[in-house]
Amino acid sequence: MSVFSNIEENRIIHQGKYFFLIKDGYPVSPGHILIISNKEKLDYFELDKNELKELTELIHKAKEIIETESKPDGYNIGMNCGEVAGQSVMHFHCHVIPRFKGDMQNPKGGVRHCVEGKGNY
Repeated sequence: MSVFSNIEENRIIHQGKYFFLIKDGYPVSPGHILIISNKEKLDYFELDKNELKELTELIHKAKEIIETESKPDGYNIGMNCGEVAGQSVMHFHCHVIPRFKGDMQNPKGGVRHCVEGKGNY
C-alpha cells in the first residue's frame, strides 16, 4: 500500500476525478504541490488518455493555487518514472515546483541536473 493511500482529507487542497492535490510534505520551495493519482498507478506511463487530459488541467490548477500565495518567476514540473529515475514512492505523482529568482546560483540546465554533470552545457 502506498504512503499516498493514507493522506488525511484535510491535506487535500483540490480533488479531481482521477487525481488530488496536496502541498508537498518536503517542499523544494514554498508552494510546492503534488498531483497524486486517486488509483494506485505506478507512473506517468500507466495513465490512460482521460487521466492524461485531467493531469494537464490540474498542472494549471496547481499553478493557479500557487499564485494565490506567491508570484514565482518560473516552474519545474516533474515526474520520476522508475527507481533508476529517482522514483521513491511507487504511486504516480507529479511535482509542480515554483521557482524564484535567486533560489539557485545558476539554474541553467534545470532538470538536466538530475544526471550529475549533464546540466551544464
